[in-house]
Amino acid sequence: MVIGLEVHVELSTRTKMFCSCPADFGGEPNTHVCPVCLALPGALPVPNRRAVEFAIRAARALHCEIAAETKFDRKNYHYPDLPKGYQISQYDQPLARNGWLEIETEEGRRRIRIRRLHMEEDAGKSLHGEGDGEATLLDFNRAGVPLVEIVSEPDLRSPEEARAYLEMLRATVFYTGVSDVKMEEGSLRCDANVSIRPRGSSELGVLVEVKNMNSFRAVQRALAYEAERQARALARGERLERETRHWDEARGVTLPGRSKEEVNDYRYFPEPDLVPLRIDPAWVAEIEASLPELPEARLGRYQEAGLAYKEAWTLVAQRELGDFLDATVAAGAPLRQAANWLLGEVSARLNESGRPLAELRLTPAGLAGLVALVEAGTVTPTLAKQVFARMLETGEEPAVIVEREGLVQIRDEAALEAVAERVIEANPKVVADILSGKEKAVAALVGQVMRETRGKANAAKVNEVLRRRLAELRQAEPRG
Repeated sequence: MVIGLEVHVELSTRTKMFCSCPADFGGEPNTHVCPVCLALPGALPVPNRRAVEFAIRAARALHCEIAAETKFDRKNYHYPDLPKGYQISQYDQPLARNGWLEIETEEGRRRIRIRRLHMEEDAGKSLHGEGDGEATLLDFNRAGVPLVEIVSEPDLRSPEEARAYLEMLRATVFYTGVSDVKMEEGSLRCDANVSIRPRGSSELGVLVEVKNMNSFRAVQRALAYEAERQARALARGERLERETRHWDEARGVTLPGRSKEEVNDYRYFPEPDLVPLRIDPAWVAEIEASLPELPEARLGRYQEAGLAYKEAWTLVAQRELGDFLDATVAAGAPLRQAANWLLGEVSARLNESGRPLAELRLTPAGLAGLVALVEAGTVTPTLAKQVFARMLETGEEPAVIVEREGLVQIRDEAALEAVAERVIEANPKVVADILSGKEKAVAALVGQVMRETRGKANAAKVNEVLRRRLAELRQAEPRG
């Protein structure tokens, strides 16, 4: 299977690509429009410098080379939601080329090449089934919103690899701050070029473009279906058509759209109303210097610290968790222990509440303090969960809660021996089982001691005390 992805990313600029209309998502239909984005006669486009800056920012995060000079072209095609009858895009002089991203695969880490990144404007939106249920209405609010199109080389070999690439691309762009990359709102859209070929062959098969995939899961399902469909067709001796197909999420199938256009069909020519852009290398260097640590680097750092790939990726893909982890480590917590809390109790609480991390009454310093109390043996892991719950309720520091509620761990052997003796006397049947060789029953006595001490006893000490006392009872038994 051979897959190449074309990913469209809407840039989060305040205004559109070639006019001053708002570029916000949504709004009442046709309220974010002007003569330029509606293509009224005499209206002339003016490039949005911020959009160019954002495109450079994304391109450098993807390791692309930035062109010294780039220009805009007209890509001619006719859809009802394209008011100009052409799209201002880039053809032979894209803004950036020759980038790459690394993804994790079953065979290890692989580098996926990025052929080009170019700028263009978005089209409007057709709203089907409106009015009497048969009408198609047009909303041009989206027309002219700045996009970058990121085209990969056909380096992907499975639906799982395509998903991994798309997830890494989304995370990388999100870290740069140039887009919110929300697939559900269309600010990240993916088309896939799919073909199959005999194993070992280097010749590409018939190319089919799959569109209309609006989630990572949809991309993976659509590609798996399309590969199977092509394989079945070839097995029946059928000839595959070069075409565009649409993914039907409800039915789980791809459906024919239209014949796949060739480049010549678009009759590209230079946009006569826009001069070429000369990109100052100093500006590129300034933009690059402002990039944050990117997902690839953060992922590597977490793995070097001992996190498994899935753990590290969870913290990288959800940037707020990764940022919180780094802040907790900066506050003094070991990375491994802080990550355990974020992947465990914190994530569970976020899933349960449906609220973002920023809305929990938890600070990096507070979590670091809780980790320190566990590491010092002041509280048991069981008690630490109680303290954590109280922190979220009150917003108090963990040490304050531990002190006020008397949750300090009991390690004193004399105190534990007293509790253990009471538990042994209260459970003669369990003790008899243990003395007859059922060693696993010791766990029941440990549990009793932990309950009596409200979870404050040191579990290792409890085990030690109980086993010592049971050994004494075993030696005291009359021999037959």
